[in-house]
Amino acid sequence: MKYTLASTLMLLPLLAGAPLQADTLLIETIANEPPNSPQGLPRPTRGMRMSQVERQYGEPVQRLPAVGHPPITRWKYPKYTVYFEYQYVIDTVINRDTPTVGHKKAE
Repeated sequence: MKYTLASTLMLLPLLAGAPLQADTLLIETIANEPPNSPQGLPRPTRGMRMSQVERQYGEPVQRLPAVGHPPITRWKYPKYTVYFEYQYVIDTVINRDTPTVGHKKAE
């Protein structure tokens, strides 16, 4: 019993640091994305309607059907994917050529 308690107490500091490293990698990845501006990569913003996106950014390369409830629809463009809830943009995600884990390419 004493051995188990002592082992557990010794391992707790190791477990506490793990989430901090993951949070840092995500923040660094987001910070490295091009800005949503004419100097960066212009893309649709939250709240735009499907008709506005199509008028301003053109026809998507691929329209994926809605899934789930509420219905989430995806439109794929060459450099980003737009996510809609009903008719409104909820997010725009930059497409990645290869999957990454942190700053390294996944193998």
